[in-house]
Amino acid sequence: MLAKDCETTLVNFDDYSVPSTAERLHADSSMRGRGVTIAFLDSGFYPHPDLGDRIAAYIDLGEETQDLNPHANRNGWNWHGMMTSVSACGDGSLSGGRYRGLASEAKVVLIKCSRNGMICDDLILKGLHWVRDNAAKYHINILNISVGSDFDPKELNCEISQASEELVSNGILVIAAAGNTRTLPRPPANAPSVLTVGGCVSRNACTPEEAELYCSSYGVILDLVVKPEIIAPAAWVAAPILPGTVQYKRAQYCYDLAVTTGGPLLNLLSEVPEGIGLPDNLYQLSREELAKKLDKWLLDDKVVGRHYQHVDGTSFAAPTVAAIAAQMLEANSQLTPAAIRQIFMSTADRVNGKDLLAQGCGIVNASRAVEQAHEAWTHDQICELRPPLVLDGKLSFIFVNYFAKKVELMGDFNDWTPHQYYFHEMFDGTWKVEIDAPPPGRYRYKFRVDEKDWFEDPANLYRKPNVWGSYDSILNIA
Repeated sequence: MLAKDCETTLVNFDDYSVPSTAERLHADSSMRGRGVTIAFLDSGFYPHPDLGDRIAAYIDLGEETQDLNPHANRNGWNWHGMMTSVSACGDGSLSGGRYRGLASEAKVVLIKCSRNGMICDDLILKGLHWVRDNAAKYHINILNISVGSDFDPKELNCEISQASEELVSNGILVIAAAGNTRTLPRPPANAPSVLTVGGCVSRNACTPEEAELYCSSYGVILDLVVKPEIIAPAAWVAAPILPGTVQYKRAQYCYDLAVTTGGPLLNLLSEVPEGIGLPDNLYQLSREELAKKLDKWLLDDKVVGRHYQHVDGTSFAAPTVAAIAAQMLEANSQLTPAAIRQIFMSTADRVNGKDLLAQGCGIVNASRAVEQAHEAWTHDQICELRPPLVLDGKLSFIFVNYFAKKVELMGDFNDWTPHQYYFHEMFDGTWKVEIDAPPPGRYRYKFRVDEKDWFEDPANLYRKPNVWGSYDSILNIA
């Protein structure tokens, strides 16, 4: 029996906890998404305490519940949207602030797109249209989608992809989880203008040196659109356990066992709650037996805190990027979806030696993205941002790089000849080059900065891998 050996904890709970997303990404803790509203399209939601009074609206497109309350939203399918929204925007109140999301002061709009827990294509489409029609009313800046449809991923003209493109053209940043199947991402994650997020894996810091690639969906769609664009933590992500469930009650009890000593521990062992799936004779076990069982229970339920567990999937990588985007908009409210996309892609850290297609431009760099949003982008730059343009026999390119001293254009249209086409700086790190339009055809091209660093054109949605382990931008001239 344990009575004579309970002055120290049964286990070291630090072995079970995980770092916060902010710690893993070295994110800017001063930025919290103030003044930004993120909409979440998901299977279901729960009014978690970490969201406080920041739920601007709740819409059940399946018309199964009229409102969002703790008693009506304990069905199993509500955990997914609860986790995506809280991992991005929770204030960490139930963890003493430890597991605070990166957009902990953003408002949220929660849109349920399931019937009896089943994701429905018609409800995804209805949700996209709802955001289109209500974005101004609720001041929606960002839409996070951590669900996928059953449409063919090669079908870029399906209604869901087209509705997503419409939202982006209306000024809403649409972020979608790539999926977890190593196949092509399904709509809406296949849409060219949607920022698709794959996953990386690291229990500690998510750096190019430490991270591995997650089993994300990825690939080249119709020989032009490369997905995902970036990756973010998709494993060991702290998220809340659905309150009121058996798992929630068991996690609370096991956490208390793990951190309690002395007489209070003996009291816990003699008062095992009913209905949580644990034996009621724990007080009869030896310390070694009890420690072994507790270790198994904590690992099985993935417990990282009294109210939290760790989760995995690109469903949780996407809202992390959405939260960083909210920080960027707090820093610079003038940023357009195209500007945010360009910043993310140009500041990401590529994981060397890993599959290029599966990681896109690499791991999101939270602090660098916010820094560039705050310091480098002006209203004039944002207005000039556009893809390559053919007009009156001339082909022009725009590139934003605040730190460049010299920028060159090279591609198939000049046989990749260096020192031929130089950009001129229009203003504030905004560069432009204009050349004679080449004949109709498909051309690969890149930008070279200061004769050493190569960049894809972040304003161009179309690119393909090259033999050098990076991407070339693709230009089609009809």
